[in-house]
Amino acid sequence: MTAEDTPFREVWERFVVFEGIDGTGTTTQRNLLSEALTDKSIPFHSTAEPTGSEIGRMIRRILAGDLRVRPETLAYLYATDRNEHLYGEGGIREHLQSGKLVVCDRYLYSSLAYQGCSSGKELPDRLNLGFPLPSLLVYFELPPDRALNRISGRGSPDIFERRDFLTEVSKAYEDVLSRFSGQGTEILRIDGSRSIPDIAREIRDAVLPLVEG
Repeated sequence: MTAEDTPFREVWERFVVFEGIDGTGTTTQRNLLSEALTDKSIPFHSTAEPTGSEIGRMIRRILAGDLRVRPETLAYLYATDRNEHLYGEGGIREHLQSGKLVVCDRYLYSSLAYQGCSSGKELPDRLNLGFPLPSLLVYFELPPDRALNRISGRGSPDIFERRDFLTEVSKAYEDVLSRFSGQGTEILRIDGSRSIPDIAREIRDAVLPLVEG
């Protein structure tokens, strides 16, 4: 599927997504951005996928290896969790309509990369067909070896935290990003090996114009 064929068209303003393979620092930077937005009294909603819903908790059990399912089943679960996350009560659309900035750690790009590698591209492409795009995508780049070194201090790795698989996912992300280039989303690439404060500053500089005019 080429960029011209990519059927995701609707872009939601003030919707920011963080993406990257495991261990690139998306959660740390989302927390730092939340602190910066709070300091400036900017209304925002910080969230992540999988969500904290029953479906999201099931996904986390699968990722932890506590529940075994087919790769295709996991792709369906992610899409179901995402649909509720977007359109359900208290979801992303509701927060955006109230005038808030929404920052989400992982979104459909993760499904296209991770589930694309584990279940084939066709199914996640189809399941995520109608979901809207963020106005800003922040993509964290880091070699899989360095990402895994960071992950090693967290405890037990999840089912995807393997060097061979993350290398494949990293390549898949490049394909996904190329497909969405020119689709209305600004894509900011971040060198995840830089210092945490430098990265946080670059992200703030990209996000604040979305709400400060």
